[in-house]
Amino acid sequence: MSNMCSLLRSSDPIVGMMNMCPVLSTPIDWKETPQAHCFFVDLPGLSKEDVKVEVDNERVLKISGKWKAEEELVDENEKTKKLDVKWHRVERKRGDFCRKFRLPQNIKADQLKASMENGVLIVTVPKQEVKKPFSKVIQIEEK
Repeated sequence: MSNMCSLLRSSDPIVGMMNMCPVLSTPIDWKETPQAHCFFVDLPGLSKEDVKVEVDNERVLKISGKWKAEEELVDENEKTKKLDVKWHRVERKRGDFCRKFRLPQNIKADQLKASMENGVLIVTVPKQEVKKPFSKVIQIEEK
């Protein structure tokens, strides 16, 4: 892994920053509809087993996971061949990521849903119906 890290540092500085910074390397779109808050997270190459979605009592949505480095993806038979490999550029994402979002008060945290399709994680947080303030004019009677 140390060769991979040194190569990462010595390559393009912008790519290096993006790989080391979870905010830059994990793009997320957050959309609000009348019914829900929807998060779209680009996670190419990850499976649902590589990703964790949580919400806590403080209404903080946490999306975390890990991109595996090339060394972690190689089987035992390939390890002997790896000694002859020279990397020229390392730009693909690797390592842990974690993004957190404070959700508004009007959510149904116990009904949160997540799905993964074509490398995009979709998290749907349903909204509670907001009761409109009740106001009624009371007629005053004369006696």
